Amino acid sequence: MDIEKVIEGRAFIDGELRYAEIGISEGRIVTVGRLVSGGDKRVDVGSSRIILPGFMDPHVHFRDPGMTNKETFDTGTMAAVHGGVTCVLDMPNTKPPVTDVQTLLDKKASVKGRANVDYGLFAAVTANVNAGMIAPLAPAFKLFMGSTTGNILLDEDEEMIPAVRDVLATGKRMSVHAEDDHLIAREVEHCTRDHLRNRPAEAEWNAIRRLASNFGGAKINICHLTTPEGLDMARAAGFTTEVTMHHMMFEVDRCTGAEYKVNPPLRDIGCRDRLFKRFLAGDIDMLGSDHAPHAAEEKAQEFDAAPGGIPGVETTMPIVMDMVRRDVIPMSQAVRMGAENPGRLFSVPKGRIAVGYDADLLVFDMRGSSTIDVRRLHSKCGHSPYGGFGAVFPETVMVRGEVQVEDGEFCGEPLGRDVCG
Repeated sequence: MDIEKVIEGRAFIDGELRYAEIGISEGRIVTVGRLVSGGDKRVDVGSSRIILPGFMDPHVHFRDPGMTNKETFDTGTMAAVHGGVTCVLDMPNTKPPVTDVQTLLDKKASVKGRANVDYGLFAAVTANVNAGMIAPLAPAFKLFMGSTTGNILLDEDEEMIPAVRDVLATGKRMSVHAEDDHLIAREVEHCTRDHLRNRPAEAEWNAIRRLASNFGGAKINICHLTTPEGLDMARAAGFTTEVTMHHMMFEVDRCTGAEYKVNPPLRDIGCRDRLFKRFLAGDIDMLGSDHAPHAAEEKAQEFDAAPGGIPGVETTMPIVMDMVRRDVIPMSQAVRMGAENPGRLFSVPKGRIAVGYDADLLVFDMRGSSTIDVRRLHSKCGHSPYGGFGAVFPETVMVRGEVQVEDGEFCGEPLGRDVCG
């Protein structure tokens, strides 16, 4: 096979940074070595920069179709690519929700040709779900055990257990919003402390406990874990785990306004700090932004009326890379949680610089730390709680070998593909 392009420099390969030349053909990595011959185009990133695999965000809500006043696939993937995310997995609670083959095909048709990164579209787990028909078209399924944006709650065992059994029989992974809806209260809320009161940690624990008792060892991913106790329960059950930046950075008594209203809720500072320690210890499988944008005017409503959700697809991995720069975590952990594990667990050939993988590559100058300027972010929602946070954004972003971002600026086109065709 003819090599079309060669990228040269210090690259993160098999757990370490070392000099390599990466040969690319038809969007895939076809050779990696000290010396790769051929290539019509050769790019040397220089000795001061590093090459990482593109990151994957396994949990975004791009609101398209049906809620495009908040975000569109165009703007959501534009935010993603600037944050070094070259593949996103989009959740099914859009309007209409993705609950069957036809709504999935309709959503595929709606977003086709508008994505700046590659993507997969989840389907929802509902009563009497036709999982066998849907599975070839979706990278995974999503189960909502707790009420949140959209109306696809499935929390009664007599309907949930057979539906989950059908989904797992397809071999696809099932991600879960693990809050037991029976334990969620509907009292009036004035601040995040009230929101936490309505959605206690016990709701997370009981949801995981119910899953473990019926499906221990199954291909289940617990989304946006908020407590170390929930983490321990999920790990003991053999489930994979995902954590968000907001549950590790913010706490309920300092972050009180609707900007921080999110499901599951922010916890108290002690719980947050213990969760962050487990992140530092490498006990969690993946980072997911749970990018859940709402329009600024919606978030500006009285707390009880404001919707829950925090945007984060553009900021999560740059904040993580700043942690790497400051030696808070090793680079191997950032790559494992942000690239390797999501690609492996959702069976997408991304997340590694290795032969056979998509040529999704990032170039970072680790000396180039900045602070997040909300005005420069690309989500349509136009707001973020991460303003002023330290971050290292990628200088160059390639999706399947094609440069989408150069010198931090978008220079590409909407070439994103559906990972399930």
